[in-house]
Amino acid sequence: MPSRRPETRLAPHARLPRTYHDRHIAHSTVDAFGRAHWLLTERETDPGGTQPYDALVVTVEDGTPYETHLGGVLPRCDRVEVLADGGFVLAAARAAPHEEQIQVFDALGRPSWTFRVGDGIEHLLADEAGDLWVGHFDEGIVGDELSAAGLRRWSGTGEPLWEYRPVSGSEWFIDCYALNVARRAVWSCPYPRFPLLEIRDDRVVRVRANPVRGASGLAVRGERLVFFGGFGDDHDRIVDCRLTEEAVEPVAESRLVGPDGGALGRRRIVCRGARLYVQVGPCTEWTVLDLG
Repeated sequence: MPSRRPETRLAPHARLPRTYHDRHIAHSTVDAFGRAHWLLTERETDPGGTQPYDALVVTVEDGTPYETHLGGVLPRCDRVEVLADGGFVLAAARAAPHEEQIQVFDALGRPSWTFRVGDGIEHLLADEAGDLWVGHFDEGIVGDELSAAGLRRWSGTGEPLWEYRPVSGSEWFIDCYALNVARRAVWSCPYPRFPLLEIRDDRVVRVRANPVRGASGLAVRGERLVFFGGFGDDHDRIVDCRLTEEAVEPVAESRLVGPDGGALGRRRIVCRGARLYVQVGPCTEWTVLDLG
């Protein structure tokens, strides 16, 4: 049955130029400064491959594309994130014990160093200082000591800086469902009870009771918060909420659609403060819901 919720439309944000559409899109992201990046290869890489490969990162800023060629990319490193100094981080979501699955490149595309953050990467977001926030899914959390905290912050050189520990009103992560890395705060909703965690200065400063279940994305501006996603028929749900000192209070619901009003299929989500970026197949365009 068609949803009766009103519609909320995304706005265009960045598009991969057509000249690159013959390449395979291995991954894509939007960095802490709003720049969109695509990790491209000549062809789809072998998930079980053992040989390094070359890749191209195309960055689009204010409609202008820039290229960075990466050489010697480690096998299975098919996720990309961008550091504050212009360097790139490539990662493999799954990692065998003792496997260093994070590879750092400088701004010129030269490989610099590798390190390990643990198996089961669900979210990989760099903040404006260049530190990496890594949220893990259940298989990593229950099977890897480095992933067990569910959410950790790492330096760009692989130094562990902070890891989540339960505080009053919260519990251990089973899955890091939603993660938003903003300028002054980090927000997360872990499975199974989905409390809203507000993290500042490397500590959980507030835990809010949250009745919204299964959201995969969120955007925050002041006392306003918007959740995106949910289980089953709620996959395209938007829940507009008000934040109090102790709770998340839903105010209204709508259905998120593309800029043309089209339904959203499988999507990639990046959450940065007041902005929720969404990318759907064929992954050549980023759209945005901006609370600002």
